[in-house]
Amino acid sequence: MARVAIVTGGTRGIGEAISTTLKNKGYTVIANYGGNDQKAAEFTERTGIATVKFDVSDFDKTAEAIAKIEADYGSVDVLVNNAGITRDGTMHRMSFEQWDAVIQTNLASCFNTCRAVIDGMRARGFGRIINVGSVNGQAGQYGQVNYAAAKSGIHGFTKALALEGAGKGITVNAIAPGYVDTDMVRAVPEDVLAKIIKTIPVGRLGRPEDIANSVAFLVDDESGFITGSTLSINGGQHMY
Repeated sequence: MARVAIVTGGTRGIGEAISTTLKNKGYTVIANYGGNDQKAAEFTERTGIATVKFDVSDFDKTAEAIAKIEADYGSVDVLVNNAGITRDGTMHRMSFEQWDAVIQTNLASCFNTCRAVIDGMRARGFGRIINVGSVNGQAGQYGQVNYAAAKSGIHGFTKALALEGAGKGITVNAIAPGYVDTDMVRAVPEDVLAKIIKTIPVGRLGRPEDIANSVAFLVDDESGFITGSTLSINGGQHMY
């Protein structure tokens, strides 16, 4: 029977690449989304991957949704925490709402989803959890104290949970993408984007598939000796 994988924020950009890559490798993939129903329906029509709408920042709704996924598709073996938002602004202009929205969606969501699957993974003696951090959680970024704090928190969360899961066959790893060619990055003004690319030693933006292939490697059954690691995928922009 195919292993069941949940990918949060799994219908667009990096999340879409992760979802489709895992499906192509034989996983039963359920892609979470939180917003556009029409885009999610188009994603399912295009890929054949089921989607489930729920707010990953809401503990109760997340638990309820994942329980239903397990009832419909089977026990969750793989969890990829990819959902994330930005609400940029310098500290002296940032509202609490901007801070809290990013912390809840990008960091608290990892607790919400992991808490919903961890008991089952422990009971079965197998699990693969991947948390998507960021180069900006490693190096910091001007105007992103909320985003950098959340993504940095993911790296610490990953290491601690890896220690808890190691004896139960559960690996927990993080990936830290650099600048990847997605709609969000392409929305950056062209002159600013050109400057960013100049700071990347390989001379290009990452591709969503670069991230997805790394996730596929880490969730594989054969990757059980890799846990508590953060894999930086940034073209050499920041070596950490």
